[in-house]
Amino acid sequence: MKRNEMLRNFPPTFEDTGDEHAGSSVDTPLRDDAFEIGEDEKIQRIATHFKDIMEVLGLDLTDDSLKGTPLRVAKMYVKEVFSGLNPKNKPSVTLFENKFKYQEMIVEKDITFYSHCEHHFVPIFGKAHVAYISTGKVIGLSKINRIVQYFAKRPQVQERLTMQIAHEMMNSLNTEDVGVVMDANHLCVSSRGVSDTNSMTGTAFFSGKFKQDITKREFLNYINTQS
Repeated sequence: MKRNEMLRNFPPTFEDTGDEHAGSSVDTPLRDDAFEIGEDEKIQRIATHFKDIMEVLGLDLTDDSLKGTPLRVAKMYVKEVFSGLNPKNKPSVTLFENKFKYQEMIVEKDITFYSHCEHHFVPIFGKAHVAYISTGKVIGLSKINRIVQYFAKRPQVQERLTMQIAHEMMNSLNTEDVGVVMDANHLCVSSRGVSDTNSMTGTAFFSGKFKQDITKREFLNYINTQS
């Protein structure tokens, strides 16, 4: 199914209905003391607890293949797949003057992202498509990819991830004219539960000029165009 068909009946923004979906507020739910301990201590604590989980499951942690797993998992959680929780890792955004007075949308499509479902801590992966219309500044293209990756590297729901990317683009560029579309596979659907390996989830955020049918259609047509 084409994205413009899939998104035809989507609301123009999830802000209108976000609170009706469990856990879909724009901000990632974090405790106030989330960063009172350092990364090294977090790694040690997670490794200890993950070792307990493995032992409860009946695994033999004296086996050469398993004995290093708790520490490997802990490092992966803190340093890699959940590194977007730490605001220290937020990418700095470099803006440039729009010297060419370019008035049309700028689109970065097919941005690969990997995240984790906050309900089961299994992977979400897919493509993000981000567009904006400049109000005087433009952003380095690689920074759009980094913004997507930063917010993806958290326990997430796809609705929140879509909104966080859009809000960051709006705040960084001081523009209301932002569109974000995301298509993703959820392993909580494909590898457990109903075990449906064919379905994908689509989410979208349209703001400013992207709420206008002609601009929205141009964006959707563009991301459906084969490279």
